[in-house]
Amino acid sequence: MDGTVLVADDDRTIRTVLTQALTRAGCKVHATASMVTLMRWVDEGKGDLVISDVVMPDGNGLEALPKISSARPGLPVIVISAQNTIMTAIQAAEADAFDYLPKPFDLPDLMKRAARALDAPRRTSPPPEPGAPSAAQSDLPLVGRTPAMQELYRLVARVMNTDLPVLITGESGTGKSLTARAVHDFSDRRTQPFVVATAADFEGADGPSAVLSRARGGTILLDEVGDLDEIVQLRIVRMLDALGDTAPRIMATSQTDLTQALEQGRFRQDLFYRLSGVTLAVPSLRERVEDIPLLAEHFLARAEAAGNARRGFSDDAMTLIRRYSWPGNVRQLENTVRRLTLTGGEGEITRDEAEAVLGNQPAMEPLRGGGDGDRLQAAIARHIRRYFDLHGNVLPPPGLYQRMLRELETPLIEIALDATAGNQAKCADLLGINRNTLRKKITDLDIHVTRRRKLM
Repeated sequence: MDGTVLVADDDRTIRTVLTQALTRAGCKVHATASMVTLMRWVDEGKGDLVISDVVMPDGNGLEALPKISSARPGLPVIVISAQNTIMTAIQAAEADAFDYLPKPFDLPDLMKRAARALDAPRRTSPPPEPGAPSAAQSDLPLVGRTPAMQELYRLVARVMNTDLPVLITGESGTGKSLTARAVHDFSDRRTQPFVVATAADFEGADGPSAVLSRARGGTILLDEVGDLDEIVQLRIVRMLDALGDTAPRIMATSQTDLTQALEQGRFRQDLFYRLSGVTLAVPSLRERVEDIPLLAEHFLARAEAAGNARRGFSDDAMTLIRRYSWPGNVRQLENTVRRLTLTGGEGEITRDEAEAVLGNQPAMEPLRGGGDGDRLQAAIARHIRRYFDLHGNVLPPPGLYQRMLRELETPLIEIALDATAGNQAKCADLLGINRNTLRKKITDLDIHVTRRRKLM
């Protein structure tokens, strides 16, 4: 890398780590804990890239973005923030930040993004459109701080003002329709209609034209396209082929694995490629267990605002809530919390109350598609697609094959070692590899081995 980077963060450790990493990469670095100092450097013409925190003792990094853009048009800014909500990602995108990363961030990932920012041609963008939703104005539908949700936030912020079709995948109850609504509501089409179209809307020869008439230049969301029959699929293909210059944006949701439906002849190939411009995979609640307390508190606050008694979860009750498998995902969690606030008294929600409500509900993972192998393959495919999407129009760095193998290999060996209580001979036998090979992989992957007495 070549260039001067301005780093603004009130955390001394972050300033030190970024300064050392960027200097080793060949950059000159000016680091500060003051937004005032950062803006002085910008005004003086210093820097080819800014990396800035959001909350600073004397200012706000997001609020400074328009000032930086005005003083130095085209100067790229990477925003890093511990306020890792969808609103932060969207505000960063609307203020024309080059990129957004939540804290804690992955240093190699940040370095790659910094390299792209320094290499990118300088852009001059118009200021954000007035009237954009603010955090105070919006009742945000998506709640979560786990890496899986952060990845979703970044993709929503990146695609919201493009014309690419968006395919939103995920299990029932994960929030696919809410994700689509967020893309529309924070886009430059926000003042236009948002039309949810089902199979019934495409009945008859005039069905597609009626849908287009309702949507005008807004957004059409094709709900659960994987469940549409062949006739409706064909009508949608013809409708999409006839779209003009003022066409609405097309989004679709599916809890069905469309690639599998494609292979089985249940879904049209031409429709699949027309819908899958960008894929947003909404994670299940089992994939983001750490978000459960945050979601539960969000739903408790919503219930209180609706006039119900203020309640909170006891530690034992929250432990039970976290361990439940939530086959109905966020929708099931919301309904459970609502029931607990309606049927219980005041004060803490006890474990017994939670058990009584959850005892009448299924506690198993939903079975979708084929067997376990099919679900694993689909999950890996979604992960790889998201990885490519995060790089936009730029290919990922070379060495992708080994990086992907390492991501799969590390948890496989760690879980196998845990299952065999750290016994490497038994683990090697379980995996079907040589013991020396296992030892080398443990060293290369920096896996910590703990021996226990009890074996599975």
